[in-house]
Amino acid sequence: MRFRFTLRLLVILPLVMLTGCEETPTGRSQLVLVPNALMAQLGEDTFDQLRQRQSVSRDAAVNRRVQCVAREVVAAAEELYSAADLPEAWEVAVFEDSSPNAFALPGGRIGVHTGLLRVAENPAQLAAVIGHEVGHVLADHGNERLTQQLGIKAVLLLVGLLGEGELGGQQLMQALGLGARLGISLPFSRAHEEEADLMGLAIMARAGFDPQQSVALWRNMAAAGGGQPPEFLSTHPAHGSRIEALQQAMEEAMANYRNANLADCSG
Repeated sequence: MRFRFTLRLLVILPLVMLTGCEETPTGRSQLVLVPNALMAQLGEDTFDQLRQRQSVSRDAAVNRRVQCVAREVVAAAEELYSAADLPEAWEVAVFEDSSPNAFALPGGRIGVHTGLLRVAENPAQLAAVIGHEVGHVLADHGNERLTQQLGIKAVLLLVGLLGEGELGGQQLMQALGLGARLGISLPFSRAHEEEADLMGLAIMARAGFDPQQSVALWRNMAAAGGGQPPEFLSTHPAHGSRIEALQQAMEEAMANYRNANLADCSG
């Protein structure tokens, strides 16, 4: 029985992986297996739960600024990455939360924490963050991460079945689990962050926000965030690595910015 189940996994998993291979808007190969409709529903459900648990800002000026920046960023993203699987509509909410954070969920839900507005000193810096988060959605990073986690669990299950009853089988499973986390999960998270950074840079430039403000933003983040864990143990690139990558792409972004209609979300 165990052998037949193992054999089926060995046959099915490669076929599933082949049928799910796609490319991100930047041309990077990725494996995504979760239906887009399900991802969108997960995003909607998560957003609704957040609004039930957290207070939404009623500050008219803050909401006006965030909505303006999000509107310009989304329009630019849809123009720049028109071939991507775009949400039918986007919804934006500002949450009363002191952490300097923002997020975008599958299906087009964008959340901005009020704490971010103390770090993002101007609309261009806010556009860098929102552009980054929109990049995550357009590149289908959530689907890729979920697919990856399901794949790791399937492989560990397979190894556990093969090693059942053998001396050290449990230790092997624990070691493989740690290896999967350090060798697969975290590096892929960093790859997603780096890809979203570059997509966000291109998006904000197309939207008419000064892309140089992305570097200023991450310097502000570094000052506000204090120390970080070692980069190889972190799901995010170190601030210095992130800034260096943005600076390397800055020349092209500035050229696109100079040809864009300047955004005005200062009011």
